[in-house]
Order: sequence, then C-alpha cells, then structure tokens
Amino acid sequence: MIQDEPMMNNSPNLKPLKIHKINPETFIPYGQVIIPAEDSKPYDESDAQLSLEKGVPRFYIMRLAQRGRQFSTITRHGQCTQCLGSLEGKEWLLAVAPPSEQDYPDITRLKVFRIPGNCFVKLEVGTWHAGPYFDHEFVDFYNLELSNTNIVDHFTYDFLAQDNLTFEMVDG
Repeated sequence: MIQDEPMMNNSPNLKPLKIHKINPETFIPYGQVIIPAEDSKPYDESDAQLSLEKGVPRFYIMRLAQRGRQFSTITRHGQCTQCLGSLEGKEWLLAVAPPSEQDYPDITRLKVFRIPGNCFVKLEVGTWHAGPYFDHEFVDFYNLELSNTNIVDHFTYDFLAQDNLTFEMVDG
C-alpha cells in the first residue's frame, strides 16, 4: 500500500438542512399555507388557488410510516397543484424547492418547513418536494391531486445517484 495515495470514499455526502417554522410569507415561493378561517369568510386569495383542470381530481387519505429525517430524492408535478395536510393535529416536515422547468431543483433555494397539524399546504404546479416526514410512528394525510398524478406526472430527481448527496433535516 502506498502511503501518499488518498483513500477512495464512496459514502454519500450528508448535507444538513435547517428546519424552519412555516408561515404564509416564507412559503410563497413554493405555494400557499392555508390556515383556519371563519366559515362566513368570502372567497379570496388566501384560499387555496387550485389548478386541477388537466384531469380528474383525487382527494384521499394516505397513511405514511415514519422514515427518519434524511432524503435523497425530490419530486415535482407539472400538471397540477397538490394539497397536503395531516390528520389528528400531528406536525410534520416538508422539504421544498421552487418550481422550475429544469430536470433538477435549485438546491440553493431548498428549504425544510415544520408544518403544524392545524393547517395544510398547497404546492404550486412544479414545486419540488420531499416528504412528508415526521417523528410519529405513522401519520394519516389528506392529499388532493389528480387521479393519475403518481403515474403520468411524477418526475423525481435523485441527489444520491446524480450528486452523491443526501440531506438531513435538522432542528435549528
């Protein structure tokens, strides 16, 4: 063995991403935060601005199991908005990057948000997202998208395969 040769390290680079508390202003580049409002409030721009005209909307409850706080893939949907919210008031995490036409997200604008269980998020068409993630054993989420979103409108970028990179969501 030659002492001066560097050892090859094929383990992925782990990049920490600070978790931010979500609010409507900081989430604008990615979509909308929808918070409770009185039933008599008239429709306005604070309501979810949906784009579901390219197919049959699907509103369903999905059960997800806890999978830690690391991710190496991120997905976008180019044909519809998507709404996500947890049931039973459980908080959760979502990593997002702004919509783009490229086949990869802008990692300089990748952000992780902590979302309380009393609101939901609407992702803009094309918003890159990884999650939901959470610390509970499982969480049920309501999901509004198109009926075939996960079949025909599901583009995923793999940071591990392309960049040897994995992200970890960390409390700040």
